Amino acid sequence: MIKSSLYAAQARAIGGRMGRAHTHDGRLSVELSTPKAMGGDDGAGTNPEQLFAVGYAACFIGAIKAVARGEKIAVPDDLTIDSTVHFGHHVKGHGFSIAVEMVVNLPGLDQQVAEDLVEKAHQVCPYSNATRGNIEVKFDVTTGPAESAAAE
Repeated sequence: MIKSSLYAAQARAIGGRMGRAHTHDGRLSVELSTPKAMGGDDGAGTNPEQLFAVGYAACFIGAIKAVARGEKIAVPDDLTIDSTVHFGHHVKGHGFSIAVEMVVNLPGLDQQVAEDLVEKAHQVCPYSNATRGNIEVKFDVTTGPAESAAAE
């Protein structure tokens, strides 16, 4: 529930997991395909789980930065989040569900400071608030030197 809308993203999906989707402003347009592990053709398109992983990670970085700003903590420019969204059968036996794992790397910060920032960000991030109590979200917080991503 929101008090008032500051921004509204609008998108249209056509054809579901084997279709396409685009935002109304034309800034994003993607082909969709279903991974082979989920019974699909493993086509060249992306899928909802990948889009969710990207969106949650990017939003969570914003939440970390907002919390850090409020606490006068300098966040490293090379802060990264590697987000994994798992798709599978719901534990109660009906339908499907997702679970999220995020490896948050805040290079150079004290480990306890980094863990506190992540916990506080988890309380304010819109994705965290939307999913709290609905899906499992796990965090692994690291503070070592940034590693270059395999596919940036």
